[in-house]
Amino acid sequence: MASSGAAANLWVLLGLGIAGVLLAARKLKRPARPDHGAFIARLELLPPPQPPPPQAPHPLTGLCFAIADALHVSGYITSFGSLEWAKTHDAETQTSPVVSALVDGGAVCVGKTVIDEMAYSIHGENKHFDTPTNPAAPDRVPGGCSSGSAVAVAGGMVDFALGIDSIGGVRIPGAYCGVLAFRPSHAVVSSGGIIPVAPSLDTIGWFARDPSVLRRVGHLLLRLNYADIRPPRHFYIADDCFELSKIPARRLTQVVSKSVEKLFGRQVTRMNLENYLSSKISSLRNYSNGHKNGDSRFPSLLALCNAMRSLHKHEFKDQHMEWINSVKPAVDARTVSNLSEDGDSDIDGYQDVRNKARLALGALLKDDGILVIPIALGCPPKLNAKELSSESYNCQTLCLSSLASMSGCCQVSIPLGTHDKCPVSVSFIARHGCDRFLLDTIQTMYATIQEQVDILAKSNVSSKQAMNEEAAETAKEKGNVAFKEKQWQMAVNFYTEAIKLNGKVATYYSNRAAAFLELTSYRQAEADCTSAIDLDPKVMSFFFLVEGHAWILQNDME
Repeated sequence: MASSGAAANLWVLLGLGIAGVLLAARKLKRPARPDHGAFIARLELLPPPQPPPPQAPHPLTGLCFAIADALHVSGYITSFGSLEWAKTHDAETQTSPVVSALVDGGAVCVGKTVIDEMAYSIHGENKHFDTPTNPAAPDRVPGGCSSGSAVAVAGGMVDFALGIDSIGGVRIPGAYCGVLAFRPSHAVVSSGGIIPVAPSLDTIGWFARDPSVLRRVGHLLLRLNYADIRPPRHFYIADDCFELSKIPARRLTQVVSKSVEKLFGRQVTRMNLENYLSSKISSLRNYSNGHKNGDSRFPSLLALCNAMRSLHKHEFKDQHMEWINSVKPAVDARTVSNLSEDGDSDIDGYQDVRNKARLALGALLKDDGILVIPIALGCPPKLNAKELSSESYNCQTLCLSSLASMSGCCQVSIPLGTHDKCPVSVSFIARHGCDRFLLDTIQTMYATIQEQVDILAKSNVSSKQAMNEEAAETAKEKGNVAFKEKQWQMAVNFYTEAIKLNGKVATYYSNRAAAFLELTSYRQAEADCTSAIDLDPKVMSFFFLVEGHAWILQNDME
């Protein structure tokens, strides 16, 4: 009987375990929501009647849009991502001028969308209204702070949507949800009728799936007159920034370089942005913070990020700490932790960095240049993933967004298909005030970029092979460094690793042959010379045999 009782208990425990697994699975698999949880309120703001002929119809006729719930609409409470904020504030008496301009321009406003609590985070989570579901990757965060607007566009519920971007609040969710996302130059779009987050950094940005819609909205908000499209003359790819990305760099940069070559007959320029910033903004060293929680390879980018985060926190506290201390809302723990940290309040120093960052990018890009950098570290983090609480992960992500936030330059996030079934993107930056130029460039290039994305996806090179090729190049570079430092055996090991990953590159064999010669391993050097020449006779200028040994007379250490 005792044994049967034990068996019964075992079955009970097993049943409870299975029930727990099912419940956990049910929680992980979020139920489908008709609007993906993007909206907190539905409304309808209708445009005025069309003007009589021969006047042109309103420029945004036929389009509908949504707005992040940091922008005001008369008669509605702006919740600012917080139920407690909504309970302690009255309905607005005026509509944001930006919203009114879009409605007057012929578009219909259909609702207000979820934002992160008090627009403070970049992940898109919200405990008050629930986290909107990312239509492009339902098991991953949508990005924030303008999560609902990005989701509404990605889910096809609206043609475009407005969001607020201080430290990445439009660009990051655009990248995570796989839609176009535009942050205009700072202060060129009216910030009236919006709850401020950090005025020195705040901009009203917008999302769209179609580049022509993105451009039409921009032309209205920027009050641009008709002008001929001016083609870009220079494209700068910041190779060092792509080292931060977890997506193979070539997967992102090749699409851009091929598109530029096809459309404009030009080659892109490769550059090291870290070196450029350190040479132009000497005051950044004041904000290095000992490379804490960042990548020590990028001290200037990290310092720029630190200055941005400190300015963001300082101005946010100026705007909202009185309400937080008075109401004592149950603000998200991560936000509380960040706000409670002591930090410098070197406002003059932050503003000096902003001004110098704008001058530095202006000098680089002038009126016809585009800087190409990633806007996200890779695929969106999974819901409840550890990265969301990782200071290092957040810091590296914000390093990428800090460039436009601190310089005030305009930036657009451009979808580049998927990687591991998740959206991936790249971004273009133009100098402050060149918003029309950037919007026109996207309009011109978008179809070709997507064409190159398709070509890459359909190519015979598998994802694994592409990753191997990327890793092989990295191993080769490490071998080159070891060779220059006269660490011959270490160089051989790295070149061998490169050959194992991709044995079809002659340079790997020729470089290893050079290292073998330094080790007086002549037979191995001769074998590598033969392999290299078989793959590509141009790699070696010539070599000859002395006493049966191969000697390289000229070998380009590539």
